[in-house]
Amino acid sequence: MCGIVGAVAQRDVSEILVEGLRRLEYRGYDSAGLAIINNDNALLTTKRVGKVQELTAALAQNPIAGGTGIAHTRWATHGVPSEENAHPHLSNDTIAVVHNGIIENHDELRTMLQTLGYAFVSQTDTEVITHLVHHELKTSDTLLAAVQKTVKQLEGAYGTVVMDKGDKDNMIVARSGSPLVIGYGLGENFIASDIMALLPVTRKFSYLEEGDVAQISRYEVNIYDTNGNPVERESKESNVSHDSGDKGEYRHFMLKETYEQPTSVRNTLEGRLTGTALNIDTFGNGADEIFKNVEHVQIIACGTSYHSGMVARYWLEELAGVSCNIEIASEFRYRKSFVPKNAMVVTLSQSGETADTLAALRLAKEIGYTSSLSICNVPGSSLVRESDLSFMTKAGAEIGVASTKAFTTQLVGLLMMTLAIGKHHGMPATQQESIAKSLLTLPNKLEEVLALAPAIEDLAEDFADKHHALFLGRGDQYPIAMEGALKLKEISYIHAEAYAAGELKHGPLALIDAEMPVIVVAPKNDLIEKLKSNVEEVRARGGLMYVFADIDAHFESDDTMKVINVPHCDDIIAPIVYTLPLQLLSYYVAIIKGTDVDQPRNLAKSVTVE
Repeated sequence: MCGIVGAVAQRDVSEILVEGLRRLEYRGYDSAGLAIINNDNALLTTKRVGKVQELTAALAQNPIAGGTGIAHTRWATHGVPSEENAHPHLSNDTIAVVHNGIIENHDELRTMLQTLGYAFVSQTDTEVITHLVHHELKTSDTLLAAVQKTVKQLEGAYGTVVMDKGDKDNMIVARSGSPLVIGYGLGENFIASDIMALLPVTRKFSYLEEGDVAQISRYEVNIYDTNGNPVERESKESNVSHDSGDKGEYRHFMLKETYEQPTSVRNTLEGRLTGTALNIDTFGNGADEIFKNVEHVQIIACGTSYHSGMVARYWLEELAGVSCNIEIASEFRYRKSFVPKNAMVVTLSQSGETADTLAALRLAKEIGYTSSLSICNVPGSSLVRESDLSFMTKAGAEIGVASTKAFTTQLVGLLMMTLAIGKHHGMPATQQESIAKSLLTLPNKLEEVLALAPAIEDLAEDFADKHHALFLGRGDQYPIAMEGALKLKEISYIHAEAYAAGELKHGPLALIDAEMPVIVVAPKNDLIEKLKSNVEEVRARGGLMYVFADIDAHFESDDTMKVINVPHCDDIIAPIVYTLPLQLLSYYVAIIKGTDVDQPRNLAKSVTVE
C-alpha cells in the first residue's frame, strides 16, 4: 500500500526521494516523511501529515541534504495519521526505518523491547523493527547481520529499508510479502516499492524475491536469500514511460486513464490477434498444451478485478464449455476447498502484488491445481513470476486509485483466454472468428462511447444531493453494475449497491423512492425484455431511472427516466463497452461532490496487506 523510495549516491538525493514519493502517492497519502544522512553523519528527518505536497513545502522552508536517504508515503494500518506515526521511524537517533506491510507479532515484540528499555513514540507496528535492529546491532558486526537477525523474528508481511547513521554508505533492504525493486545507476543505486518512483533516474531494475535481504551501496548490490546465501536476481531494462506519471491536459489521472482506454485496448490486442487468429503463445510457453487439458477454471481476485472475473465466468461457461468458479482472494485463502480434476487457477491483479491474491495463488498450487495463469498489468511482478502462464494487459501505468483501463484490459485478456480454452473444447471456428472480429472493433466502440461524456456530465448534476444509489444489470452486465456501484462509492462517497435486476422483487424494491436514483445498463441482448419489466417495477414505485441503453433497445426518456443512448455493439464485448459510461458518471458526480478523485479517502492503489 505505502510507497518507499531510497537512494545511496554521491550527489544530494533529497529531490530524487521527494519526486519518487510524488510518483508513488497513489499507494498511500495520509502522511509522508524523509530521513537523510548528511555529510557530517547526522541523521536528519522531516515528516508531515497529509500529502506529499505538505512534505515538499516543509523541505522548502528547511532543506535537508545528503547522499543516503529513505522516504515514505503512508496508508495507515496501525495508528492514526500523525507525525509521530509517519515514517521513517527512528531508534536512538541512530537507526531509521521505512516499512510497508503489517508485523503481526508487533505486540509481543513491543513488550519485549520495552523490558529492554526502549521507549515507543508511535502506535505503529513498524517501530518494533527500528528498535529490534538497534538492539541486534549491539551484538552484530554489520548492519546487514543485524537486519538478518531482525527479520527472523518478524511475523507478517514487510518490505523494509534500514539506515544507520554510523554506516552512511550502505542501506539494508528486506522483503517478505511486500514488493521491493532495486534500481541500478552509475555510482549510485536505489530502492523503491514500484519502478514508477525511479524512472526519472534509472531504467535498470531487479526485483527482490520472498525472504531476500540486500545490502545496497553506491557501487554494489549484494543480495542474500532467506538462508543468508548470496544470490543473483535478474536485472532488466524497463521501457515504461515516466511521462505516464503526468496528467497532461487532463484535470485528473482518472479522467486521463478513462480516455486512454481505446489506446490501452489496442496495445493489449496488438500482436495477439493475427487477422482473426489468436496467438496462444502470448500466454507463455506451453500455453496450448495447458489450455487443452483444462477442465475447470478457478478465478481468484479482489475488488475491481473480482468483477472482471465474474464476467469471465459467463464467457467461459457459455462460450468455452468449461466450468468456472470465481472467488474473492481473502475468502479463498481461509477455507477448505474442493479441487476439481485438471483445474487451472487464474489470478487477476493490476499490480501483481496484491497480498491476498498472491497468497491465494500459492495456496492453490499447494492444494493441487494443475496449472496457473496470471492476468496482470505489471511485468516482473510477484504474481507473474510465480505463475505458469501470464498475460500482460499492457494498459500502461494506472495512477488513479479507482481502476479504469486496468479493468477493461483485464476483460480483454479474459475474453482472449476464453478463446484460447474454447479452441480445445468444441468452440466452432466460426464463433472463434466472430469473437476475434468483435475484439478488433472494440477500440473504436470505446471511442464512440467516450463521445457521450458531455451528456453524462449533464446527467451527473442530478446526483449533487444524493446519498444512495442502486445499479441494475442482467447476465454478464450484472458484474458491470457492481463495478459501476464500486466506482461511485470509491470516489464520490455515495453509498451505492448493485443487484441482478431480477432480484429487485426479492427485497431491494423496498428501497425505491423518489430520492433513490437507479442506474441501469441495458445492451440489446436476449435479456432486454426481461430487463424492461424490471425497469417498470421501479417506475411503478416512484423510482427515478437513469438508463444507459443500446440505441436499438428503444428506451425513451420521460419524467421518470433519463436515457443515454449507447452505440450498438456486439453482445460479446458489451460488458467492456458499458463499463465506460459508468466510469464517466462516477467521475463527474465526484467532481460535483468536490471529493478527491485520484486519491479518495481511506483508500490506496496497491493493496499489499491483508
